[in-house]
Amino acid sequence: MAVINSISGMRATLDELSEQFIRKYAIAFHKFLPTGKIILGRDGRPSGKWIEELIINTFESLGRKVYVLGVVPTPTVQLIVENFQAVGGIIITASHNPHNWNGLKFLNSDGIFLDAEENKAFWKILEEEQIDIFSHTKETADYSINANDFHINKILEIDFIANQLDNIRSKKYKIVVDAVNASGSKIVVDLLKKFNCEVVELFCDGTGIFPHTPEPLPENLSALANAVKEHNADIGVAVDPDADRLVLIDENASPIGEERTICLAVQSFFEINPSPTRKVVVNQSTTMLVDFIASMYSADVHRTAVGEINVVSKMREVGASIGGEGSGGVILSQCHYGRDSLVGITLVLALLAKKDMNLSAIVNTYPQYKMQKIKLDFQGDFQDLGKLLVDKYKNYKISLIDGIKVYFDNAWVHIRKSNTEPIIRIIGESVNSDDLELRLSDIKQIVNYTRGLVRGS
Repeated sequence: MAVINSISGMRATLDELSEQFIRKYAIAFHKFLPTGKIILGRDGRPSGKWIEELIINTFESLGRKVYVLGVVPTPTVQLIVENFQAVGGIIITASHNPHNWNGLKFLNSDGIFLDAEENKAFWKILEEEQIDIFSHTKETADYSINANDFHINKILEIDFIANQLDNIRSKKYKIVVDAVNASGSKIVVDLLKKFNCEVVELFCDGTGIFPHTPEPLPENLSALANAVKEHNADIGVAVDPDADRLVLIDENASPIGEERTICLAVQSFFEINPSPTRKVVVNQSTTMLVDFIASMYSADVHRTAVGEINVVSKMREVGASIGGEGSGGVILSQCHYGRDSLVGITLVLALLAKKDMNLSAIVNTYPQYKMQKIKLDFQGDFQDLGKLLVDKYKNYKISLIDGIKVYFDNAWVHIRKSNTEPIIRIIGESVNSDDLELRLSDIKQIVNYTRGLVRGS
């Protein structure tokens, strides 16, 4: 049993998601927002259907107009909120969490996630004792928006992407798609067909029944890799259930790693955009390969705390057009301020076509940094852990923007509490795998020591 409220919204196991629980969040969001319409979408999980119906009923009873998009990606909901004069939006999704989870992501009128101050105000409403107050006005839900077509057309109409369409189409790429049968099932396939691609639909039935663990990590993508090999495809495309993350398999059926998605997107942006803004924004846990690529184009890299809204806020602050996260998230402001797998796919195809190279050849031009990502259950006090880490590494450069990030010679390690799971994440990267193993081993010992203090108390 678990409920997680974070800057990424609310996620919970299904045994926590009662009708009363969901209704409470819907009413609180209604009270948080000004008068106007709300956009609602879901990622395709079977549990999302009854949650959708409950939220619709709640908003109708409150006199709130709700436009229902059905099963669509998170970035699609973001686009519709921004472009259809809505005051906010809700996506019913637990992102990459397993099938026994679901949740709600909340958007403001700009189509972006609530920031720290907005979340604070929203959570304050949630904590009020009397929240179940209904209007006497009855509204009716609207299902009329063709969200998928709007999203695809928005991408294709971006000037520097439109200029690449003929070149991409001329390549006639063969692509295998693993959308874990969720929200990307139709829209990703439709986008690729706009690029004159031959599409092999692996897990694209839209049922929301995951064929494997839904997080798009290499260990979960063996079927996709095998399909790329079997069909002699140019690339394999994997997206998570709400299709904001993109991970790629190269033509040799090898996963290139989720961290390289943002790297390819950044390189593509600078290659195909004739007058780009020379700024990139990524989070603290994202590979330093981004810095290498940015340096090729004399661009500056800005880093933020983990979380899409943190990257978006910094992009808007510094005027960056391209940004994202190493989890496979690509943000292009010319489309919208949100992680978007369709934008990522488009930029990657544009890069392949412009360079006239296959995916592995481009990746092989990059420095081969070593990265490890570790998840550990952690019930202790993160502040206590932080004090121990800061004391141990006081002679090194340390960033406290998000958890603790320690910079060593040609390496770094980032330790932070997850926004979406009851764990801590340890991510490290180095030019030398032996050095990285040593650093991670030392830090895990400190974490385990701290956990031992909690168990013994």
